[in-house]
Amino acid sequence: MNTQKTSTYIGIDPGYAITGYGIVSKTGNKLSVIDYGVITTKAHTDFPVRLLALNDKMRGILEMYKPDYMSIEELFMGHNHTTVIGTAQARGVVIVEAARAGIPVYEFTPGQVKLAVTGYGKADKNQVSQMVKNLLGLKEIPKPDDAADALALAICLANTGTMNAGAAVSGYQFGRYGYSKRNEFG
Repeated sequence: MNTQKTSTYIGIDPGYAITGYGIVSKTGNKLSVIDYGVITTKAHTDFPVRLLALNDKMRGILEMYKPDYMSIEELFMGHNHTTVIGTAQARGVVIVEAARAGIPVYEFTPGQVKLAVTGYGKADKNQVSQMVKNLLGLKEIPKPDDAADALALAICLANTGTMNAGAAVSGYQFGRYGYSKRNEFG
């Protein structure tokens, strides 16, 4: 009789045009892929309608698979602020659906994911995708890249655990960057 607990992790690579998702289970030290893919929204569609479509599809995935934990990529500011703002809004939609389903959400930087999956925090996309394939025993590298990135996020949380992860918050919320309720409000 197997008495080891199985936990299910969903990784999310957020975006308003393409959101990657990857779902893995872990029993003991064994990882298994459950599903992966992308949620896409149509270009030239009103932005609120795109967010609603992402919301509805994410809700369906969470209801179908009922993951125990969610891992999502932490946002970073690049040169294209318009894209970052749209991605942040898509990320918010995903986090709201996780909250609705009672799923704790943890965030990781790309470097943390690379380190957890490959052992090297500056690995390139191909190295990460190859390790995702190897760790999950897949015949080929998951496609598209957004799905492979989402699987890497799920693997990262499954292998590092919630004790080493940051709860998904914005920089101004309590606890993220050394702030506490006491410091903030006297």
